[in-house]
Amino acid sequence: MLNDRQNIILSLLQDTEQLNVDDLAGRFAVSTQTIRKDINQLCEQGLARRLHGGISLPATTRNISYHSRQTINSVSKQKMAKLLAEKIPEGSSLFLGIGTSVALFAKALTQNKRVRILTNNLDVANILCDQPETEVIVAGGSLRHNDRDLVGESVTRFIEQFRVDFGVIGSGGLSLEHGLLDFDPLEADVSRAILNNARQRVLLADSTKWSRKPMVKVAPFNQIDLFVTDNLPKHSLADALSEQGVKLITMENS
Repeated sequence: MLNDRQNIILSLLQDTEQLNVDDLAGRFAVSTQTIRKDINQLCEQGLARRLHGGISLPATTRNISYHSRQTINSVSKQKMAKLLAEKIPEGSSLFLGIGTSVALFAKALTQNKRVRILTNNLDVANILCDQPETEVIVAGGSLRHNDRDLVGESVTRFIEQFRVDFGVIGSGGLSLEHGLLDFDPLEADVSRAILNNARQRVLLADSTKWSRKPMVKVAPFNQIDLFVTDNLPKHSLADALSEQGVKLITMENS
């Protein structure tokens, strides 16, 4: 788990993309040695990249490790998951896609006993093993060890057999201009298949995703019905998303 100071440093990186050790030490009223220890831990987890005298956002051609993603903004992600779970009626059918936020949603969703889950997310399947009242169907495909999921043509063919009430996906990055972005064409294929076969298309992604720049386009925001997040980095984004037909739920307006 990250400490409070490290979480604030990551939040600051979203705005500036580069931070100086001396400036951070002054901001938190701690020694530069303390800040360097924080920075070392962030860099070891792939959450930041060392620069001379400071840090910057990491390169984004590949996603960071699954464990590292679990530590980023974890408290907010849990609250987001609970917000979304409260919106799901009993008896619903759901696709649950890739990512740590979706896995947390699966855990929050166990309060709804009568739901049917289809997923390629192995963490979701593992969580729901302890919920015998929940029907779970797991897609077969190629295992991505770093992401704890299954991808490939067999997964997209599996998804296309169904039409469900809710399709819930995460995203590697967000851009108002380009919409949802991801790191791997195969995971993008899975997310698109989920969106194409769900009556209600749901994006579950925290605010840190706006600072990340994966290279694969998944879908524009007008293909999302509901976006659940912790907060938006800019107030103007709310109006821009509304114009594209996206209903927004944040921890601030819930």
